Amino acid sequence: MSKSILKEAFEVESMYGAFYTGGDIHWTIDGKYIFCQKCGVISVLSVDTGTVIQSLGETEEEQDEDTIHCFAVSDDNLHILAHCKSSLFKLWSWKENKLIKIWKSIHKGPVVKISFLNSKNLMASGGSDGSIRLWNLQHHTCMCNIKGIQGVISVLAFHPDTKKELLFGAGDDTKIHGWDINTGQEKILLSGHFSKVTSLCFHHNGINLISSGRDRVLILWDISSATTVRVLPVYEGIEGAFIVPNNISFPNCPHGTKTDSIYIASGGEKGIVNIWEMNSGRKCYAQQNSLVSAAKEEGGLSIMHLLYNQVINSFAVVSVDHNIIIHSMNTFECTKQIVGYTDEILDIAYVGNEDSHIALASNSSDIKLYELNSMNCQLLSGHTDIVLSLATTPANRQLLISSAKDNSIRIWFMDKETTKMTCIASAVRHTASVGSVIISQLSAKFFASVSQDSCLKLWSLPENMAAASEQIVVNATHTVLAHQKDINSVTISPNDKFIATGSQDKAAKLWSADDLQLLGVFNGHRRGVWCVRFSPIDQVLLTTSADCTIKIWSLSDLSCLKTLQGHESSVLRAEFMSRGMQLITAGADGLLKLWCIKTSECICTLDKHENRVWALGVSKDEKHVISGGSDSLLVIWRDVTEEKKNQMAAEKERIILEEQKLANLLQANELSTALQIALELERPLQVLRIVEGILKGESNELKKTIHEMTPSCKEALLRCAVTWNTNSKNAEAAQTVIHVLTSEMEIEDLQTTGLLSSLEGMIPYTERHFKRLTRLMQDLHLLTYTVNRMKPHITLNGTDNIRNVT
Repeated sequence: MSKSILKEAFEVESMYGAFYTGGDIHWTIDGKYIFCQKCGVISVLSVDTGTVIQSLGETEEEQDEDTIHCFAVSDDNLHILAHCKSSLFKLWSWKENKLIKIWKSIHKGPVVKISFLNSKNLMASGGSDGSIRLWNLQHHTCMCNIKGIQGVISVLAFHPDTKKELLFGAGDDTKIHGWDINTGQEKILLSGHFSKVTSLCFHHNGINLISSGRDRVLILWDISSATTVRVLPVYEGIEGAFIVPNNISFPNCPHGTKTDSIYIASGGEKGIVNIWEMNSGRKCYAQQNSLVSAAKEEGGLSIMHLLYNQVINSFAVVSVDHNIIIHSMNTFECTKQIVGYTDEILDIAYVGNEDSHIALASNSSDIKLYELNSMNCQLLSGHTDIVLSLATTPANRQLLISSAKDNSIRIWFMDKETTKMTCIASAVRHTASVGSVIISQLSAKFFASVSQDSCLKLWSLPENMAAASEQIVVNATHTVLAHQKDINSVTISPNDKFIATGSQDKAAKLWSADDLQLLGVFNGHRRGVWCVRFSPIDQVLLTTSADCTIKIWSLSDLSCLKTLQGHESSVLRAEFMSRGMQLITAGADGLLKLWCIKTSECICTLDKHENRVWALGVSKDEKHVISGGSDSLLVIWRDVTEEKKNQMAAEKERIILEEQKLANLLQANELSTALQIALELERPLQVLRIVEGILKGESNELKKTIHEMTPSCKEALLRCAVTWNTNSKNAEAAQTVIHVLTSEMEIEDLQTTGLLSSLEGMIPYTERHFKRLTRLMQDLHLLTYTVNRMKPHITLNGTDNIRNVT
C-alpha cells in the first residue's frame, strides 16, 4: 500500500445477492446447472462456479407484481414452464433466455405443481383448488380437467413408463390417485398415508412406487395391484426422497446395490440423509457429516428438497435456510456448498493468508465462510442462535472469533493446507446476547467481548490451541459492568493497551486492557453509539452514532477534536484507512462514504445498497472494501484511485496532442479534417467558426465533409447546430448544417440516438428566425417599391430645373 496516496474512488468489482428464496428447485440432467426460484425470477445457477449466469423473468420493477408460484423443467431440459401470480403460464427457452409463449391457466387459484411428459407433448398442472388440468403443449390447450383430490395438490408426477399412460397426484386428503391421461378417469387409488404426501419415486421396474410423507413413514406400493408392500417407519417427517439406482455404491455398500433390492435415500426434519432398503425395511446408512441443522421443534422443517443427479452421481440437499449442499453419492463427502439467500448480513471479517476468505454472519446460527476466488461456501456450524459479530486480527488471520445470541463465543482456526475451519474453543459466561467481540492486535493473546447484559469481559487465549485434540473451554479473566444500556461495539487499540466501548446510553468509554480499569468517558453524542475504532497511527478514538454524526476524540484529554456530518441517518460502522488519514463509514440509509479526516470532507459516496449497511470490512492492503446489509446484498468494492489518475493523465495528454493537431490543420486551412477533431474535442464555438469557413468556400464542400463523417460525429454536429440555432447571429450556419444533416441521416438513426427530442426543441427558434427573415424581406420589398416609385419624380424635377436655368 502506498503511504502517500489517498483514496479517491471505489468501483463495484462484484455483487452477490439472493438467487433462491424458497420454492421449487430443479437440476439439469448433465448436472451443470440448477434452476432456483426467486420471487418473480428463475435463476440459472452454474454448479461449477456457484454464480448465476442468467435470470428468467420480468424486469425488476415487475418482479414483485408477478411472483412465480411454481415452475418445472421439461424432460429434455430445454424449456422451463412457470405459473405466475397473474394466473398466466409462461414458457421459456432458457438457453436463449427467450419467452416463447404465455397463456391463461384457467385454474381458480394458484397453480402449485407442474409436471411434464415430453414424449407425448403433455403438461399437467395442479392447483390449490384441488383440480388438475392436462395441457397439450403443441397448441397450449386444456385437454381435460381432472377432479377427485381434495384440497391443495402436494405432489404431481407422470409415470416414467409412457406405455402405462398414468398421472399420479396427491393432495390434502393424503390419498395417492392415478389417472388415465387419455380419458382422465381414475384407475388407481392408494390409501396409506395419514399426513401430507411429499414425494413420489417410481422404480425402474415400472411396478413399484415409493411415497414419503410428513407422517414419518415411507411406503412401498405395488401399482399393478394397488396394494401396500411395506410401510417403513422412519421416525421423522420426510420432505424429499429419491431411489438409488442399481450398481451405485454408497458408504456401507461399497460394491453397489443389488438388482433385487430397492434402496431409497430420504431427508427431512432431522437434517440428515438416510438410505433404506425397502424390501427388508432396514436402514443401510445414516449420514455422519451433515451440514444441515435439525428442526428446532418437532414437526418443523430442516431439509426442504433432496435432488439426485445420476450423470455426476451426486445428490443435493436444500435446507430451510436456502443453502444448497452437494454431496458425492459414493462417499457422502461434501463437494460444494452454495448459499441461495443470506438474509440480513450482520458482520463481515477477512480470514486466511492474503485475505483469501471472508466470513459472513447473517440471520443464521451458521457462519458462512466464502473463498473469494470461487465464492465456494463452507458452513461453520456450532452456534445455536443467530451469529451477531465476527473478529480477526492482523497478528493471525487464521484465527476467527464469533459471538451470537446464544450468549456464547466460539474460536475458530483455519488449516493452512486444506483451508477448512474448525471450532477449537468456546466461551460461555455472558447472560445475554454477545453483540460484539474483538481480538488483540499485536499478539492475539487475548480478546474482549460486550453483551446486552451491559458487561465487558476480558478473555485470555490459550497457547497452541490449534494443536489441542479436544475443544477448549475459555474462561474470563476480568469482568466489569461497563454501561447502563446495551453495548453495541468494542475495540482494542493497536498497541493492545486500551479498550473502548460504545453503548446505547450515548457514551463511549476508555478502559485499561490489563485490568479493565475505567480511564475516561466520552460524552457528546445525542443518541446511542454504534461503533468505536482506534486510529492505527494517532492517539484518537473514532465513534459513530445514531445522531448521524462521526466524532473523533483525543485520548489524552478526552476532548472532541472533530465532528463529521454528512449522513442523513444512523452511522452504523466505520473503519480507518490510508494510515489513519481517511475513514470509510456505512449508514442506515444504505450509503458508504469516504472521508478525508484532515479536511473533514466527504470525498465520495458509494451507493449500491437499498437498506441498512451493518457490515463493513477492509482488506489488509486496502485495495478492497466489502459491505453487506439488510438487503441481503454483498458488495465488493475495488480501489480505482490510481487507475482514474492514470486515465485522467492519459486523457489530458491526448487532448493536448489533439489540440496541437487541430491548430496545425487550421493553419494549413484543412477545414474538413479540423471539423472532425473539433467535434471529438467537444468545442462547439470552434466547430462553428470552422463551419463558417467551409461555407465561404465551395457550395458543396460542407455536404461532402458531412457525408464523410462517422455517425457519432454527425450526432455531435447536429447537437452543436441545435445549440447555435438559439442565437440569431448563428442561425444561418445552424440551419444550413441541420438541412444537410437531416438529408444525410435516416429517421431511424434520429430515433435510436434520441436526437428527435433535440430537433423538436429547435422548432420554436426556427419559427422565430423564419418570422424575422419574413419581416426583413417585407421591409426590403417595401423599400425597393418606394425607391422605384420615387425615380420618375426625381427625373422629372431634374429636367424642369435645367429648363429654368436655360
